[in-house]
Amino acid sequence: MSAASAARRVDSALEIVVLEANGYAAYGMCGLPYYIGGVVDGAESLLAHPPETFRADRGLDLRLHTRATLIDPDRHSVETDHGEQIGYDALVVAAGAQPTRPPIPGTDHERVFTIRALEDSIRLRGLIDKGLVRRALVVGAGYIGLETAEALAMHGAEVEVVEALPRITMSVDTPISDVVEAELRAHVHVRLGAAVMALEPNGDGLVARLADEDLRDDTIDVDAVVLATGMRPDSQLLTTVGADHLPGGAVLVDDQMHTSIPDVFAAGDCVAHRHRILDAPAWIPLGPAANKTGRVAGTVAAGGQATFAGIVGTAVVKVFDLEVARTGLSAAEAGPGALTCDVVHRSRAKYYPDGHPLHVRLVFEPTGRLLGGQLAGRDGVAKRIDVLATALYAGLSVADLAELDLSYAPPFAPVYDPVLIAAQRAVASLPAVSDT
Repeated sequence: MSAASAARRVDSALEIVVLEANGYAAYGMCGLPYYIGGVVDGAESLLAHPPETFRADRGLDLRLHTRATLIDPDRHSVETDHGEQIGYDALVVAAGAQPTRPPIPGTDHERVFTIRALEDSIRLRGLIDKGLVRRALVVGAGYIGLETAEALAMHGAEVEVVEALPRITMSVDTPISDVVEAELRAHVHVRLGAAVMALEPNGDGLVARLADEDLRDDTIDVDAVVLATGMRPDSQLLTTVGADHLPGGAVLVDDQMHTSIPDVFAAGDCVAHRHRILDAPAWIPLGPAANKTGRVAGTVAAGGQATFAGIVGTAVVKVFDLEVARTGLSAAEAGPGALTCDVVHRSRAKYYPDGHPLHVRLVFEPTGRLLGGQLAGRDGVAKRIDVLATALYAGLSVADLAELDLSYAPPFAPVYDPVLIAAQRAVASLPAVSDT
């Protein structure tokens, strides 16, 4: 809908057809865990606009419950699941990403959910509101898994989080993931290094059969299962007709969202964006880039001019009372030549009430070039990750970062902000440069 609305702003007379496979258009997908948890009361609150607003006010031919099944680039046409052929002068594919389902028996049970489509979230919230979810299993400890675990726990459910890897996964390094794990264990049950082998019907619920890394078996009875084991780009429409893509399927585009197929654009979570630190395409599906690239694709497809400047991979997530954020590269992503600096400092002036420890990790090159940053704490994380994201965008070094004139007042930060402290220590750790 970002693409369609942008196209309309460029050309008020353009015929614009929008195909949507599901029954809702332009809703806040990132708000689904908060709707499940009850922070957002009604599903309609997640909608950017009712469908009629797009149709009547913006003149868009919005067709819900209509899936595009085939693109014919030679004929410039799209086939739908209703057997209709729709011609195009320019085509924008913004199909997003799809949750991966692990290859285990039982994932097709009606009490097994993925947090992607609004319809599924409405169905899960309905069970919760009826008091039918007393014990829940969340498979996967990434962003969606942790947000959903909190959402279920808010309703008083006993929650079990199972993660096949030996630590919490969020594209952060061990010092930060350890902080997240401690917070998670304070609220729900956590099993790391364990896998779900099967889900079996048990009355209205399920029995989950688990095995850990020591091959010890266990079973738990649950009323609902949420699969949060990862995402994949929903790019098959384009890759089957020859669009260039990464090995995982993310479609390659230029800075105007052109694909390798003439007159076909792609945007959102199905494409790889240029990563400004790597200077290479990378698939990092996040909402801000999806909306921005949709706007660029729609503008250019309609005859206007726009470009997308790329990403640095900035994300923030709430895990119960903890805020966790990252931007740029982790140490694992940066490789063995990268340096790191870890600092724990107060989020506010030490004499001001309700300050909390703030964990800061910087990742940088021996030259001083900043590569990434991660934070975890109970307040002030979002403010500071945006400082680091801006520094990465501007190409600042850790020495530049240490000199930034950041805001100070006792309720918000100490005189030396934790980011500045971390940057100063990073500078001090840089290898000495010889004069010869």
